[in-house]
Amino acid sequence: MGTETSSVDISEPLLVDSHGNEEKEEYLREEVPEWKEQITIRGLVVSAVLGTLFCIITHKLNLTVGIIPSLNVAAGLLGFFFVRTWTGFLTKMGFFTKPFTRQENTVIQTCVVACYGLAFSGGFGSSLIAMDQRTYELIGPDYPGNRAEDVKNPGLGWMMGFMFVVSFLGLFSLVPLRKVMVLDYKLTYPSGTATAMLINSFHTKTGAELAGNQVRQLGKYLSISFCWSCFKWFFSGIGDSCGFDNFPSFGLTLFKNTFYFDFSPTYVGCGLICPHLVNCSVLLGAIISWGFLWPFVSEHAGDWYPADLGSNDFKGLYGYKVFISIALILGDGIYNLIKIILITIREMWRTSSKQLPVVTEVQDDENSQLQSEEKKREEVFLKDRIPTWFAASGYVGLAAISIATIPIIFPPLKWYLVLCSYILAPALAFCNSYGTGLTDWSLASTYGKIGLFIIAAAVGQNGGVIAGVAACAVMMSIVATAADLMQDFKTGYLTLSSAKSMFVSQLIGTAMGCVIAPLTFWMFWTAFDVGSPDGPYKAPYAVIFREMAILGVQGFSELPKYCLEMCGGFFAAALAINLLRDVTPKKFSQYIPIPMAMAVPFYIGAYFAVDMFVGTVILFVWERLNRKDAEDYAGAVASGLICGDGIWTIPSAILSIMRIDPPICMYFGPSTSS
Repeated sequence: MGTETSSVDISEPLLVDSHGNEEKEEYLREEVPEWKEQITIRGLVVSAVLGTLFCIITHKLNLTVGIIPSLNVAAGLLGFFFVRTWTGFLTKMGFFTKPFTRQENTVIQTCVVACYGLAFSGGFGSSLIAMDQRTYELIGPDYPGNRAEDVKNPGLGWMMGFMFVVSFLGLFSLVPLRKVMVLDYKLTYPSGTATAMLINSFHTKTGAELAGNQVRQLGKYLSISFCWSCFKWFFSGIGDSCGFDNFPSFGLTLFKNTFYFDFSPTYVGCGLICPHLVNCSVLLGAIISWGFLWPFVSEHAGDWYPADLGSNDFKGLYGYKVFISIALILGDGIYNLIKIILITIREMWRTSSKQLPVVTEVQDDENSQLQSEEKKREEVFLKDRIPTWFAASGYVGLAAISIATIPIIFPPLKWYLVLCSYILAPALAFCNSYGTGLTDWSLASTYGKIGLFIIAAAVGQNGGVIAGVAACAVMMSIVATAADLMQDFKTGYLTLSSAKSMFVSQLIGTAMGCVIAPLTFWMFWTAFDVGSPDGPYKAPYAVIFREMAILGVQGFSELPKYCLEMCGGFFAAALAINLLRDVTPKKFSQYIPIPMAMAVPFYIGAYFAVDMFVGTVILFVWERLNRKDAEDYAGAVASGLICGDGIWTIPSAILSIMRIDPPICMYFGPSTSS
């Protein structure tokens, strides 16, 4: 769900082989509850609590660095922990409780992912706040194409309304194709399969024991992270220059170039979850930009651009940072979009032209058992049908409401442009869902950026910026939720969960997200100085997305000297690096960096890259000392670090709203004698 996801090689036989013989037989004998029984009150309560927590974490990451690691493991693990604790407590009190099944666990995970997914795909850290007054002022009132009329500040009412009218369309767009994608094409959906493996393992004797140990590790590091974040707050003073977040770990010279360790449990946790290659790519991008490129460009102040400009003026160094980041992001996104479309076409052609030979095969016990398990999964998956007419009428009805409503919220985005978007959306949703099934790579943000450029250019100077970023939010929401739903269908298929319960739980989770995601964002908006380049929540993608819309309307008219040439070079470099990754043997390509990950520190700074690299070093050493323990517990430890820091955001926001400032400012700087 973030800027990058790693491709995981997981197949269904691996899932099946993970059971022992005894557990396989238990799996076959298991009585599958009716779809209504899979959705429980206790499950929905747990989903709402976890959805709120994960929305806060997602907003925090979105408004700081924009890299969102997958929290599916944490959702499944915490869902298991909360319900097991709940049922255990009630049993000790003498109350009867229904058994906690893998199907209920799957429903909880689906609800939570659908809920916090909207915190990312809804555009709260990018397209929606690209419209606000602060972003407009950062770019500058005199900047061509940046009009005062193209400002719409966040409002709780209109954001909730916007979420409700756009977030459900993606769910109805691909429901009729669930059998084709999951059973006929047998798409892997690596994250969905991995989540199913996790949930299936929880509901075995050995897996439940491991899950208990993982929960203990998660709780331990959640407590440590929360207490550390609370401790740091006391020394953080007023403003953004105090506290451990500004400790010059590698000396004052590197500190000026943002190279320091800021003791953030969230970013260290991200480093533990994200693949080594992503973390190293982020650090490489930080070294290239803040170690060499920006100091080199700064030396030409007064020649390439006026020397007396402010630090956030687009006609100076700030312009290079933003536009080169955009060039890398677009180069990587366009390459992977074309690649996945070509892979999709090739695989569909292979599937349609494949002729299955008739082979008489002697079935041994193991093959027979595998076939029995597959047959049972298919029976459960196809048992509770979702009528095609229901999906089609739902899509048309929701599209009609949305076409009538969105122009009221965003007047420059005319009804016929929304209609055209919804005509094209199912095809784009299919491409994204199919590509995600093959590669585990969702390109929702890329489809959103393409929609942004097309709509901004079509509308022109009179409202093109607002229309472009709004269209981006619409398109991202549709293609992201469609891919998430198909991913969940795969998880449900492998955990013997009803397709209908998956669809209903996705609807419920999305409805929760339409309320919880705006509310949790509003907490950040009212408590903190969101969007300030000198604050903790810089909202980097707000500026980038607004600049993209201005580019779609105006072109490259006001870039500083040599900036366009550098952008072209980095755009070509992103294409070349991706091509090199694909044509090079895997034993070498695993060391070639990812351009999208490299782009993030170009604009934000190097400090979070250092934190993530610390996380990846800890994981690397842990894997060398005890690989099994690292595989079993790294995700739980990382989730604990991220969740603890995320939970501290709530009391921190309350203190900020009450105007209670930290009592101490601990400042690190040069001594007076030097």
